[in-house]
Amino acid sequence: MKILDWIEEIICVFCTVVMTALVFANVLSRYVFHSSLSFSEEITTYLFVLLSMMGTAIAAKRRAHLGLSIITDAVGPKVHKALMVIGFGIATVFSAALFYYGILMVMNQYNLGMQTSAMQWPEWIYATFVPFGAFFVTIRFAQALIQELKAHPEDHKHLEEGKEASGT
Repeated sequence: MKILDWIEEIICVFCTVVMTALVFANVLSRYVFHSSLSFSEEITTYLFVLLSMMGTAIAAKRRAHLGLSIITDAVGPKVHKALMVIGFGIATVFSAALFYYGILMVMNQYNLGMQTSAMQWPEWIYATFVPFGAFFVTIRFAQALIQELKAHPEDHKHLEEGKEASGT
């Protein structure tokens, strides 16, 4: 899955660089030429959607999503494992639904001939960022689910040892 890592990171770097350049150029244009680059906000907004989706995939891969751990910290390893499996299962189903409905959204925008407001480009081009990103998110949550299913409850034993050491 190294190719997925590479694709995710390259897309994130590309989005960040292009967004930064566009916003900087727009600010410069406003102060120097006293006119705004109308397309920059549109492109930046859509790239932010793609960046957010790819960032979600990377966070899922690293298991770095924010979560409320008050319940999982208070239970034993077996229950912790069950809760993690349920959580990753729900996340996988949700991202798969986002992928499916994202494709329907793209098809609908294509059929209706919708266009963006500033550049008058077909809306479906940018809308593909949603199912594209959701595809990566689904893969990453499914990987985390499989890893969690393969893990033994004892793998979560370090959580209990940490709780005992801290006195909770």
